Parts: sequence; C-alpha cells; structure tokens
Amino acid sequence: TSRTMSLLSQLEKINSDSLAGEVENARYVTAKILHLVQSQEKTRKEMTSKGSTGIEITLSTLEVKHFNLCGFECAASFHIIIWTSNCGGRRASVLVTKGGTQILLQLLLNFSKDSPPNEELMVLLHTLLAKIGPKDKKIGMKARINGALNISLNLVKQNLQNHRLILPCLQVLRVYSSNSVNAVSLGKNGVVELMFKIIGPFSKKNTSLMKVALDTLAALLKSKTNARRAVDRGYVHVLLTIYVDWHRHDSRHRYMLIRKGILQCIKSVTNIKLGRKAFIDANGMKILYNTSQECLAVRTLDPLVNTSSLIMRKCFPKNRLPLPTIKSAFHFQLPVIPANGPVAQLYNLPPEVDDVVDESDDNDDVEAESEVEAENEDDKDQDFKNDDIETDINKLKPRQELGRPVEELKMYEQFFPELLENFQECDLVSKEPKPFRSDANLCGPIVVPTAGEE
Repeated sequence: TSRTMSLLSQLEKINSDSLAGEVENARYVTAKILHLVQSQEKTRKEMTSKGSTGIEITLSTLEVKHFNLCGFECAASFHIIIWTSNCGGRRASVLVTKGGTQILLQLLLNFSKDSPPNEELMVLLHTLLAKIGPKDKKIGMKARINGALNISLNLVKQNLQNHRLILPCLQVLRVYSSNSVNAVSLGKNGVVELMFKIIGPFSKKNTSLMKVALDTLAALLKSKTNARRAVDRGYVHVLLTIYVDWHRHDSRHRYMLIRKGILQCIKSVTNIKLGRKAFIDANGMKILYNTSQECLAVRTLDPLVNTSSLIMRKCFPKNRLPLPTIKSAFHFQLPVIPANGPVAQLYNLPPEVDDVVDESDDNDDVEAESEVEAENEDDKDQDFKNDDIETDINKLKPRQELGRPVEELKMYEQFFPELLENFQECDLVSKEPKPFRSDANLCGPIVVPTAGEE
C-alpha cells in the first residue's frame, strides 16, 4: 500500500467519526496529502485514476461541518491536481462527476461570511470554479440556488484595485453569465456598470484583466435587459471610444484579442433595435469602416474586419427595392408613380432613413420576463418560417417547352424504337421470355433466368 492510500484511509476513518476533536488530526492528514500532491506526480495520478476514491474522500472531508479548517488544504490539492498536468481537463471532469461543484460552492459560501474573508482561499476557490465551470453545464443554476451568485460580484466591488483577487472572480462571473437568468440577475445588481469601471480608459496595464472583463461584458450584454441598460447609460459611445483608442495605440497589433473583445461587446449590444440606433447616432458606421480599411493590409487582423463587417451589415438601414437613391448598386426602371401617393412619399425620404419597419424589439418586455422564467432559453432553437420562400416542389420545377410541335418530331421514331416499346417481364408461368417485335430487333431476344437459377 502506497503512502497516499494509507493517508486516504486514515482520512476516511476520521470522516466517518465526524467528531469535533478530530479537527487537528484531519488537518494533519490533509496537509500530508497536500505535500505529496505537490511533490509527486504519482500521487496525483493515484488520486484521479479509475476506481480510486481519493477525490471522494477529500470532498467528504469538506462536507463535515467541523472540518472547515481543512478547506484550504483540500482546495489546494484539487488546484495542483488540475493545473499541474496536461490532463487537467479530464481531471476537472472527474471532480465535477464526483459532485465537487456543489461542495466548492458551499465552501465558498461558508468562508465568505468571515470578515474579512481569507483572500488566499477566495483566490484558490474562484480559480478552481473557473477551471471546472466549463465542464459543468449547470454550474450557473447551482450557484444561484446555493446563494453563491453574488459572492464573486461583491468581492469585485470591494477589491477593485486588487487585481490578483478580482481576476479569478471575473472568470467565474463569465461562467455564470452564460446562463440567461444569471445574466439578468447580475445586471440588476450593477454588474454592467462595474465592468465599465474595470475596462475604463485606455491602459496597457493588466491586459489579461482587461481581456477577461471584456469577455464577461460580452456574455452579459447578450441579455436584452442588460443591453438596454447599457444603451440607456450611453455605453455604446464609450465602447466605440475605447475601440478607437486601442486601434490608435496598438500599432504593433499585440492586443488584437482585446480589440476583438470590444467588438464582441458592440456586437452583443446591437442585437436590439435601441442598440443599433445608438450605434448609428454615435457615428459607429464611419468609425468601424475607417478602422477596418486600415486593418485590411494586415492578415492577422482579419477577425477584426469580419466582426466589424457583421456589425455594420446588421446596423445599416434597410430599404425596399428598387432604390431611387445613391445607395443602390443597381438601377431599375421605376413604374409611373403618382406624385402625391404613399409610394412617392416613401421614395422621397432622406437616404439615411430606415423605411423598413423593424418589429424585432416590440416585445422586449415579454422577452425580458421570459429570460427570468425560462431556464434553458438559450439552448432551444427557434424555428423561423419565411413566407417568401416557395415550398411547392411542382412550382419549383422548371417548365420545359418543346422547340417544335409533336407532329414534326414523330419522323424520328424509327431511329429510337426502344423509347416506344413496352418492355415487360417474362411470363412466370411458362418460364419463357416474350420475344421482341420484328421492328425492334436491336439486340435479339432477352433470356430471363428461371426461378432456380442465379
């Protein structure tokens, strides 16, 4: 029996007793396990190998009420097991399948009640949750039910200058925001305003924190409620200003991911009609067009050009065809239009006016309520029916018209007799094939095999 298995068996026995007097023994054993995990890859493999109960025993220690003081050693062991290996993703999945997400969230909730909370432990737990979060599709729901949703947000609010602490907190908020209900709940607690305080004016300090904050903000703005909140506070203009600053100062194109993160935020906020209008009012079309023109010469900046093109296509005013204005790339012969009719009024509108009614946001209030009520709204595909698409196969088939009358084509029948013959199978009763007509003697009679032949 290895040293690791011996210590795990001792820890299992201590957990079964669950006595308050065993706290020191539990801390001693977990500290020994942590030392082995730090120093030996063999121990890390034994803890996560198939059939091993190392993860389960360590998690059960965290569930014992009296053993909360062992939380740091256990969490540190999990952190080293996951991060110090190329198999970190698989080991994170093992931790999730053993129920580690729920236990870590409960541990986070317990230690957040301390005043002030242990910074080292908060960093450790948030780093763990950020790592295993993508492996657990229900982590957002678990965090909301467990009451741990706003812990990370409050830590960010109280430690805006402590970048070491708020970086893993933002990573966890990014995982939480993938759930639409969590995004709405966090938005009501001021997370959108908080993100703009972090991304703030242009600065090349803490670019990793800037990147995570932009990714979190882009996930939050996918909620229409949060997008409207951002538009109402004038954040569309702020995003465009920040993008221009990064475009001007990033002459060596080292921070392309940050610039793309800003564009993703603009793309999310322009999913609603108010966002598109705010984008046009902030001269966003000209800004993205000019910056995209300057990026065309650099191949590595193609993602910025593609995202900018998507935003501009989405926000460009829609007009009916045919267009009598300079915006049209094609020219049509317009019919005679009465001078005072509604069509003439439509064509006399200024070029920048959007003459196509956009009803995409007319039911925003209903959608905002459904975001809170529907748990898996983002996972369901919505079926759209386009009435302009013809679905009748008979109508879609092209009509073939003969170049000559049928009477004139009958003169060619003698050259293609096989097209006129009625080829029938042989008579199964007589087992003899039927001969062709004399005028169709092209290849002789057809011999059909009998029933017993292959």
